[in-house]
Amino acid sequence: MGSLLEIFKLTKHFGGLAAVNDLEFRVGQGEILGLIGPNGAGKSTVFNLINGFLPLTRGRITYEGRDITGFKAHRIARLGIGRAFQATTLFMKLSVFENVFNGFHLRYQKSAWRSFLHTRAAREEEDRAREEAMEILRFMGLARLEGVLAQNLPHGHQKMLGVCIAMAIRPKLLLLDEPLAGMHPEEATAMSEVITKVRDSGVTIVLVEHNIGAVMRLCDKIVVLNQGRKIAEGLPAEIAQNQEVIEAYLGVDDEEGAR
Repeated sequence: MGSLLEIFKLTKHFGGLAAVNDLEFRVGQGEILGLIGPNGAGKSTVFNLINGFLPLTRGRITYEGRDITGFKAHRIARLGIGRAFQATTLFMKLSVFENVFNGFHLRYQKSAWRSFLHTRAAREEEDRAREEAMEILRFMGLARLEGVLAQNLPHGHQKMLGVCIAMAIRPKLLLLDEPLAGMHPEEATAMSEVITKVRDSGVTIVLVEHNIGAVMRLCDKIVVLNQGRKIAEGLPAEIAQNQEVIEAYLGVDDEEGAR
């Protein structure tokens, strides 16, 4: 299995603080990679560097064998790197369908002039986008809610809608930032099933998540960060037995550690 994404010596300084320091890992085509660590470990910063929201201090990022270091966010999205955010970023006053339809703007090819004239090509392109939006909603199990305003969805469905919007660019690589955050167990189970379904459809996934049980079940490989550095990498079973990970992230107090 070849690497889709490769991270080399990734470093980001904010003033004198290294939020990410010499980080390296690879994401294999078709896998789910978990990126975990305590709060402040640098996980969201890594996502912001990968999708061009922040400039690197140093390091290199390659995607499909191509150096994308320094690319702007819109250019990276067009290459097929999507992201669903930790905070729900929806158009709350729009319907479920309208939210996904608006997610197609990065792929829209019609010019403003063609749109103004409402040419046949523009109408056909809009029709294709509408059909694709419905295909995504059907795939994600939200088609029956297409007319519901986003603000009226339960939290779990709002998070799923965020993934639907990210899917609108036809991503080859999807970055999921705490997709299970704030969910009750039934919602978390449903989202986990969706994540697996997305991967099985051919989308590679990098997942930041604090629900360790879900990470262990979902991920093929896990990278653990602490204070901006990688402290472990391996299969879920290996990470679960790694003492440094247990102490830094899973929480072992001195009394338990002495036993």
